[in-house]
Amino acid sequence: MKNYLLTLILFFSVFSLAQAQTKIEAKDAAKHLNEEVIICDKVYNTKFFTASSLTLMDVGGLHPNEPLTLVIKAEDRKKFSNSPDEFYKEKMVCITGKVIEFKGKPEIIITDPAQLKVQ
Repeated sequence: MKNYLLTLILFFSVFSLAQAQTKIEAKDAAKHLNEEVIICDKVYNTKFFTASSLTLMDVGGLHPNEPLTLVIKAEDRKKFSNSPDEFYKEKMVCITGKVIEFKGKPEIIITDPAQLKVQ
C-alpha cells in the first residue's frame, strides 16, 4: 500500500510539472514555439480590422519588429467586456497561452479574456 501511494504521488507530481507553464520574455517567444508560456511585457500597438473583426496586438516592440503578436478573432472578441484594441494598448500585461508560428513570426491566439492580465 505504501509503494502504491508513493507511486501515485510521484505520478501526479511529474504530471503537474509537465503541465506547468514557463515564464519567458517576449523577445524569447520564438524559442518556445508550441509551448504554453506566460509572458509579461508591454502592448506597444494594436490594430482592429473592422471587416474581419480581427484584433492584433504588438507585444515587446512596434511592428514590424515586435517579438510577439497577440491575435483575437471575431468570435473571441465578443467575450471581452471592453474593446481589447483600446483597453490593452500601451499597457503592461501578462499573457498566458501557446506560442505558435504564423508567417515566420511567433504569436499567441487569445481565446479567453482570462489569458490577458493588466499588471
